[in-house]
Amino acid sequence: MDESVKYPGRLTRRSAFGLVAALLALPRHVAAAEPSEILVHKDPNCSCCTGWVRHLQSAGFAVTVRESTVLHLVRRRLGVPDDLAACHTAEASGYVPEGHVPAVAVRRLLETRPEAIGLAVPGMPVGSPGMERERAPAERYEVVLFGAKGRQTFMRFVGGEAVG
Repeated sequence: MDESVKYPGRLTRRSAFGLVAALLALPRHVAAAEPSEILVHKDPNCSCCTGWVRHLQSAGFAVTVRESTVLHLVRRRLGVPDDLAACHTAEASGYVPEGHVPAVAVRRLLETRPEAIGLAVPGMPVGSPGMERERAPAERYEVVLFGAKGRQTFMRFVGGEAVG
């Protein structure tokens, strides 16, 4: 007699092997809960860049920092338009986050994988990750998706909070 008939709801050897085989057949990215890796290129003297790195780390990203005084060359190599340039440039799973992009936007980019070069927050909006100021109100800003197909608003924020 089959064990599952004697003990309803009990996992049999046959069903356990089937379950293990099904789990092993899943694509690796489905089971992955590892932090995403981000390489940040920043000026060695920039404190707001350091704040953005801490923001990414606290959001679960594994961050490597490469200090450079020739960030314009890094941006050119990675395809960041001059008018979207900010104070630091990153590389994350084939994308380029430029400037003070909130971690939630980077995470969404990596999950949705749109056809683009990356995301940018031009300038240095007050209240964006790394640009927090105690006595200054947070600014409203857009995270721009950019690439060969042009540009579009990816997300909107006030400070570090996403808004409609």
